[in-house]
Amino acid sequence: MAASQPLLSLDWDPVAAEALLRDVFGIVVDEVIWKGTSATEKVCEWKEPEELKQLLDLELQSQGESQEQILERCRAVIRYSVKTCHPHFFNQLFSGLDPHALAGRIVTESLNTSQYTYEIAPVFVLMEEEVLKKLRALVGWSSGDGVFCPGGSIANMYAMNLARYQRYPDCKQRGLQALPPLALFATQECHYSIKKGAAFLGLGTDSVRVVKADERGKMIPEDLERQICLAKAEAAWGGSALLSQTHRHLLDGIHRADSVAWNPHKLLTAGLQCSALLLRDTTNLLKRCHGSQASYLFQQDKFYNVALDTGDKVVQCGRRVDCLKLWLMWKAQGGQGLEQRVDQAFALARYLVEEMKKREGFELVMEPEFVNVCFWFLPPSFRGKQKSLDYSERLAKVAPVLKERMVKEGSMMIGYQPHGTRGNFFRMIVANPALTQADMRFLLDELERLGQDL
Repeated sequence: MAASQPLLSLDWDPVAAEALLRDVFGIVVDEVIWKGTSATEKVCEWKEPEELKQLLDLELQSQGESQEQILERCRAVIRYSVKTCHPHFFNQLFSGLDPHALAGRIVTESLNTSQYTYEIAPVFVLMEEEVLKKLRALVGWSSGDGVFCPGGSIANMYAMNLARYQRYPDCKQRGLQALPPLALFATQECHYSIKKGAAFLGLGTDSVRVVKADERGKMIPEDLERQICLAKAEAAWGGSALLSQTHRHLLDGIHRADSVAWNPHKLLTAGLQCSALLLRDTTNLLKRCHGSQASYLFQQDKFYNVALDTGDKVVQCGRRVDCLKLWLMWKAQGGQGLEQRVDQAFALARYLVEEMKKREGFELVMEPEFVNVCFWFLPPSFRGKQKSLDYSERLAKVAPVLKERMVKEGSMMIGYQPHGTRGNFFRMIVANPALTQADMRFLLDELERLGQDL
């Protein structure tokens, strides 16, 4: 058998690996950090799916490619991806780019460890507990438990599973046959993960009982007379207001909840993903509910305190490190800096609302109390026609048309949605810490420009 030539690889060549990574980091700095955050650049470069497949050459081949080809792959991925760090990206509850959080993400990925035992993640086991302790203190708890989860939806499902286990611990071994019919109480405004969680846990979506909400989407307590055993607060989006002395009153009473879901990757700009489930419980409920004592990981005769092996508290085995980016950002900004970030978002949201009120063609769905601003844009031909029979039907078509135009031009991105009997309206999110009043005015000007012929 003839000697085969080795395939191109950096596996045994640290010098070549360093050269590649320096080149890649250079591309990231130029194309993401500089251009991706510049208001003069596009938010996105839209391509139809079939064209994009061709441009990216997605098919995986048997032979490797040269380093220059790989660098071109990186450039193409960035070019055709949405720049969520762009100041005119208002589409999701996450946006912006914090350099310290990004540094934490780079270190996390480079170390490539799992959060389950102290022996392979000593720094991050201790760090996670310190960060969770700080978050719990902001909620108002002096003790408790918690874990970082892969997103707020999973945090909600964890909380539902914990509530069920606390009341019916036999279900861990005996399954659904150990349970009477159970019910989940939530308003019609609850996150869709509640119904998904009910289905995933075998309770069924019919088990979700709807509690009435007021016109602002807040639960009406009087409609909850049947009471629930375990109260959960879903603060994935709004929890960061706890950092603000000015706005934390919006979460008054949150300390009375048994668990809280909080996503620092949203308003605090910690970067995806950074989602915490916080518990007031001090009885090791997480581990009792989810633990399986895998002997190859959680040996009880280790040479250190095995209570530091936190992996048995979660459903996952391998678990990525999500605490470093938040910890490093907090170390850099301090609590005061993060408070200013939250307060600035509120101030810009209020500025945007006041600017809307000065212009013809903008109508609020309701006065905002957070940093979500929901509104309709009324093109010139719609103004003064509110009493027309087909007005609502026609108005509902405006947001989708404008969304298509802005995305295809790459000028900005804003989400839209219907709600109940209300037709499509824009859901503007003010979260990026780099935003300015000029960006708020740009948004209004751009909608006027894109919609002037409708």
